[in-house]
Amino acid sequence: MVVTTAMEDDGRSRRLRMAIAVLGILASVLIPATAWVLFRPGGPLVAQSQPAVDIGGPFTLVTHKGDTLSDQDLTGQPYAVFFGFTHCPEICPTTLWEMSEALKQLGPDAERLRVLFISVDSMRDTPEFLDNYLQSFDPRIVGLTGSEEEIAAVGKGYRAYWEKVPTEDGDYTMNHTASIYLMDGRGQFVGTIAYGEQQTVRMEKLRKLLAGASI
Repeated sequence: MVVTTAMEDDGRSRRLRMAIAVLGILASVLIPATAWVLFRPGGPLVAQSQPAVDIGGPFTLVTHKGDTLSDQDLTGQPYAVFFGFTHCPEICPTTLWEMSEALKQLGPDAERLRVLFISVDSMRDTPEFLDNYLQSFDPRIVGLTGSEEEIAAVGKGYRAYWEKVPTEDGDYTMNHTASIYLMDGRGQFVGTIAYGEQQTVRMEKLRKLLAGASI
C-alpha cells in the first residue's frame, strides 16, 4: 500500500496548477484570436467561424461619366475595388488590363460583377481625364473620383494606403496599395487579389465571389 503525505499531495497540486497554466498560455498563442473554436471530447480542434473583417463602408463618388455612384447602388451585386491613379507607370495599367481580361474570361457572368477604379489623385484625375484614360480598358470598369476629403474617407474605410511622392522634375507620383478588394453583394469584405497574382488564382477568386462562396 502506498502512503502519501500532505506535503506530497500539496506538491502534486502545485505541479497540476502549473501544468494547467502552461497549457492556457500555449492555447492563447497557438489558437488565432480571430477564430472561434469548438473542443470536441476525444476529437480534433474544429474551427467554427471567423468574424467579419471591418473593411469597406458607405461612399458616394463621381464616375468617369460624370454620374454619382454610391455603395447603395451596388447592393445585391458583388464588386471589386482598386485604388490607383492615371499617371501610374506600371501597377495601375497592369491591374486594369488584367481585370479587363478577367471580365472577358467570365463571359456572361461578368455582367454581375462591378469593377471600380478609385483614383487617389483627385487633383489630376477629373471625371473627364478618367474617362479618356479608361478607354484603353474594358468599358465595364467604372472610374471614381471626388474631393481629397471624400477619397480619404473611402480609403480609410478600406484601410488603403497612399502618399504623394515628389519627383525630380517638380511633379509628383503616388505610392499606393496595390491589392484589389473583393466585396460581396452585402458590401462585406471577402478577400483580395494581390498584385502579380497568378491568372488562375485570380479567376478562381472572382468565380467564387460571383458564386457567393468563401475565398
